[in-house]
Amino acid sequence: MSAQLAASHLAATTENLSFFGTDTWWLIVIKAVFCFAFAMLTVLFSIVWERKVVAWMQLRIGPNRHGPWGMLQSLADGVKLMLKEDLVVKRADKVVFVLAPIVAAIPAFMAFAVIPFGPADNEVSIFGQRTALQLTDLPIGILFILATASVGIYGIVLAGWSSGSTYPLLGGLRASAQMISYEIAMGLSFAAVFLYSGSMSTSTIVASQHDRWYVILLPVSFLIYICTMVGETNRAPFDMPESEGDLVGGFNTEYSSIKFALFMLAEYVNMVTVSAVATTLFLGGWRAPWPISTFWEGANHGWWPMLWFIIKVQLLLFFFIWLRGTLPRVRYDQLMTLGWKVLIPVSMVWLMLVAAVRAMRNEDYDFARIVLYIGGAVLALLLLSLLVDLFRDREEKRAAAAAGPLAPPERFDPMAGGYPVPPLPGQQAPVVPRRPSRARRQLVGAPGASGASDPGAAQTEKTKEDGDA
Repeated sequence: MSAQLAASHLAATTENLSFFGTDTWWLIVIKAVFCFAFAMLTVLFSIVWERKVVAWMQLRIGPNRHGPWGMLQSLADGVKLMLKEDLVVKRADKVVFVLAPIVAAIPAFMAFAVIPFGPADNEVSIFGQRTALQLTDLPIGILFILATASVGIYGIVLAGWSSGSTYPLLGGLRASAQMISYEIAMGLSFAAVFLYSGSMSTSTIVASQHDRWYVILLPVSFLIYICTMVGETNRAPFDMPESEGDLVGGFNTEYSSIKFALFMLAEYVNMVTVSAVATTLFLGGWRAPWPISTFWEGANHGWWPMLWFIIKVQLLLFFFIWLRGTLPRVRYDQLMTLGWKVLIPVSMVWLMLVAAVRAMRNEDYDFARIVLYIGGAVLALLLLSLLVDLFRDREEKRAAAAAGPLAPPERFDPMAGGYPVPPLPGQQAPVVPRRPSRARRQLVGAPGASGASDPGAAQTEKTKEDGDA
């Protein structure tokens, strides 16, 4: 049964990929230009939309000067950045400093080469040529997207290293650690989709969601990918590499003019890319939503699929904007804890459950028995973890009782080592006596009344008397 299922998946993949590679050269150029233009126009719209939505959430007006309703604000910002003076830091590695924004921006566009905007059965005619609404497809299309996303992170790392400054270097190191942490969980969430679709081809994955989207079949994978795509794009609340609160601007602190614009472009294009990937893998791709597809047969044919695809991408972009306007930035240790201690273990356990369910379905187990077996295994794991926590708490309480009362904290020195340092847990900063203002002493009246009502003033008078003596 497993061999037959694998053979059917292989045949379906070969049939779907046979539509690609037969277009004429001018049609390939038109598709490539369309992918680039789609990404650029979506970025220009997303910047204005983000400023409008955040202004609406914060009861502000937002951009309203350039163009109707301020819709040309992002275009004006781009022109302004291009006309600014381009500076190169004296201590920077000039070659890498110039190449870093290019390395960050170009891979962001490459992922659109395998994103399907419509069906792959040559339903659409462009200048008399029947073609698919997709530039190309690969048997490992999702791995191609992961590879291009990984290359884009090198631009941020090289920008931080080549700037010759401390804060950009810290931002680049944070970007590399964040990429490693969240790329693993992202790949594991993709693996569950591979198990259900039987392919890594983007067109085949969309075709396998004709009756039910994977967001319903694989909700945990979808939630994990939503968290990882926010971390991969360095967006709030995970914008640690460019945290202006403690790193001034992060990896792009020393950049200006067109180079800074390229980093900003790369961030927003990556947002569009991960939203398109989420739409392709979990939200049915170009397929119409459920109520529309039930009563309109032509909703998934012709040029209409492109409309549904764009709507889904825009909804995910709104989710990015909503997060930025709602949640505060997390601490760096919380970011790493979420990536390594939550997302990766949960995605691995979920992948094991999905693999077990697929194996049982291939062996013709009925649904009730699958739920019984998987539910029993999950309950056993939960009970085991509960027992471990109970015994751990008992051991900690026993060790605390054997240690006796805690020693009083040592006196805190705020200038230890010659630099001002904050107190550690358990330490208390010494209370600094404050001298009352002259206006307050005059309003109190007599010195005796001041000393009776204000301990600080009494201490000041006593010090003065001791000095006179």
